Amino acid sequence: MEISKNIFENTEVAFADKSNRDLKENKVLFQLFGNDKLVSIGSSLAQVALKLHLPVSPIFKITVYHHFCGGETFEECKKTIGKLNKRHVSSMLNYGVELKEREEDFEATIQKNQEALEFAGKNKAVKVLCIKLTGFGRFDLFEKVQSGDELSKGEKQELEKVKGRFHQLCKSAAKNKVALYVDAEESWIQDALDGIVEEMMDIYNQVHPVVYNTFQLYRWDRLDYLKTQLKLAEEKKYILGAKLVRGAYMEKERERAESKGYKSPIHKNKKAVDKDFNEALHVCFDNIEKVACCVASQSEESCLLAIELIDKKKIDRKHPHVMFSQLYGMGDNITFNLASLGFNASKYLPYGPVKDVIPYLIRRARENSSVGGQMGRELKLVTQEMKRRGM
Repeated sequence: MEISKNIFENTEVAFADKSNRDLKENKVLFQLFGNDKLVSIGSSLAQVALKLHLPVSPIFKITVYHHFCGGETFEECKKTIGKLNKRHVSSMLNYGVELKEREEDFEATIQKNQEALEFAGKNKAVKVLCIKLTGFGRFDLFEKVQSGDELSKGEKQELEKVKGRFHQLCKSAAKNKVALYVDAEESWIQDALDGIVEEMMDIYNQVHPVVYNTFQLYRWDRLDYLKTQLKLAEEKKYILGAKLVRGAYMEKERERAESKGYKSPIHKNKKAVDKDFNEALHVCFDNIEKVACCVASQSEESCLLAIELIDKKKIDRKHPHVMFSQLYGMGDNITFNLASLGFNASKYLPYGPVKDVIPYLIRRARENSSVGGQMGRELKLVTQEMKRRGM
């Protein structure tokens, strides 16, 4: 079946499960998120409120949290997961708690992720658990590993604990038939994280892809890294798990590079990022039996290219090595239209206590406001559907 280039303009499919009230609320939210100044001020105020332990959780829960998160508990998430599943969209769970530094916090995060894997094992609509390795160990530890400085005896033990926690989750993921997607992080710790992920892929991806690494194509070195990883996987005879994203942390990366006087790891312009992302799609779909690929993108152009490549290469739209994903609360025109065409489509679904997820929501708000035109596009689509309904 030939796919129209206007497929992602179909707002009737995109917002089929949204009530008129939902659309009005979405419109207001995207208008606010489209204002960089408001996002910046609101984020700063929220951070201050958290430090002062002010009761901001109820406000967040009925606004930003409700729009971008699945719920505080699995019971709350079930409703969201079921709603998505009715429309043939699976869920990628993410325990959205960040910025922890203590051993007891790491152990608590592992426990939460373990519970999530067991929950997913019993709920076939949950295909993936997304994790961050900085949830298992200290940021400073990974930074020291990457710098090449010699670790103390205690730090070596810490690093082994991190790997042990990751092993524990990988075993559980394989047992529950759930994939683990490891999020990318800052460039000055990414090499250290990559080394750990490569170790786990070699162990757990021999038969089925369990562990996926994330490739941020806004970095000018990641396309080559993807190709190198494919060769390594071929040599060691395991399946490469590759989640393709453009990337986060752009402003932070550029500021740090400038302040410390090294070359920025970020491409100079969007055109170069798009070129590498699209080339990465070719690499993955040219080697689909050796690479399990998740196209995690809000870009209509990239998703359109991906589906053209899949059909051109006669890859089954339900191939287990192919997945599309967009953030819950955004990109509905992509997710639900892809699902309606028979592709594996999913939503990245953060969950967790409101007060603990606020740092994630602040980061997400800042990232989205810095992506040129993204909020405007979301707003335009919502407005378009409201007009179609005569609202």
